[in-house]
Amino acid sequence: MANFAKPDVPRFSVDVYQNEYLPEGGREVNAIVTVTATGGGTIGKGPGAAAAGRRPSAAVAVMVDCSGSMDYPPTKMRHARDATAAAVDTLRDGTRFAVIGGTHVGTEVYPGGGRLAVAGPATREEAKRALRRLSAGGGTAIGTWLRLADRLLASADVTLRHGVLLTDGRNEHESPDDLRAALDACAGRFTCDARGVGTDWEVKEVTAIASALLGTADIVADPAGLAADFTRMMETAMGKEVADVALRVWTPVGTAIRFVKQVAPAVEDLTGRRTEAGPRAGDYPTGSWGDESRDYHLCVEVPPAGLGREMLAARVSLVVPGPDGTAQNLGAQGLVRAVWTDDMTASTAISPQVAHYTGQAELAQVIKQGLDLRKVGDFDGATAKLGRAVQLASASGNADTAKLLAKVVDVVDAATGTVRLKTRVAEADEMTLETRSTKTVRVKK
Repeated sequence: MANFAKPDVPRFSVDVYQNEYLPEGGREVNAIVTVTATGGGTIGKGPGAAAAGRRPSAAVAVMVDCSGSMDYPPTKMRHARDATAAAVDTLRDGTRFAVIGGTHVGTEVYPGGGRLAVAGPATREEAKRALRRLSAGGGTAIGTWLRLADRLLASADVTLRHGVLLTDGRNEHESPDDLRAALDACAGRFTCDARGVGTDWEVKEVTAIASALLGTADIVADPAGLAADFTRMMETAMGKEVADVALRVWTPVGTAIRFVKQVAPAVEDLTGRRTEAGPRAGDYPTGSWGDESRDYHLCVEVPPAGLGREMLAARVSLVVPGPDGTAQNLGAQGLVRAVWTDDMTASTAISPQVAHYTGQAELAQVIKQGLDLRKVGDFDGATAKLGRAVQLASASGNADTAKLLAKVVDVVDAATGTVRLKTRVAEADEMTLETRSTKTVRVKK
């Protein structure tokens, strides 16, 4: 394990868990890389900047769905206004912020004029007065909301940029390509948490937004729960201390990366997001960090070697953009090794961490497959997939997912994955399971 400990930034550490032993001819190396950030809270503008006693500068854009469907029932719009007001109240003094009303276009609700307000007692009250004037009407074109948020957030010279997006419906007034283009344009410029309220929105749209912008996605089935959810979201955003952290993976000649996935606290495949970072090195974005720990599954293919040989399969480090735009290494790194042996006991053992997260990734996959099969009427296929999900959730101790599965299937035997599909399932329960399917649990100690 190596760590980075500088007075004004969080301390990052990297731990690697793996079975480094391969049989003769073995080529696949798997490792779980745990990245932990602790003790931050005083970072200034730019990595390593001294700003004792201060949190990093931040800008936040809250995007509120104001389409016509938000009037059904009328209390939904009221709860959305209240939730946004609660989020504004949670902003740190000095945070730049804006509120955007979302319909078939994005509209500046507060402060207006292409500006961001600076959070303080007066601006919070002004923002809440502006929120009272919000009303529902129009369509839904989420890409326009995101592009407006990007323009506003980009106007601030701050360390952290974050968005919060709320929708209650499907993105019906722009094409999927338009939304994808907006996400591609915004990726890496700000992070964004996305929430679906009620049950008339599309899970895959909301989760795709959060995935592309390295945020969280969730359902708030009852609009009355929005204020509490928005408060928690904003508290988490205000706790972030360093932005744009990337996992840098270097591999030697002849070694190829098969995949890089975040596996805790949620499954997120980062493989396709690699940007080249010099000879045989690539960066994988991880977004903004506060005091927290995350796990990543790294799988590399190494060239075959003779028995008794040993090699460095990969070196993992952490980088952030420096003041001049070049990457600044945070000092923490971990090494992934490969050792060829004829000891079958050693070479066939699976690292408990690798086994656990392989199961968690499969759990997320089979839940989505099972729900998709159920929607198209393939009940036998759905039963098999969701039964496997129950088995995996039980074996790994993922109690939250097990409870959500129990609302969709009747569990006969969790250990064997024997289940029966429920004949009646509340739409909110099915959407909750789908939205939260990627949430994982850490390895049992």
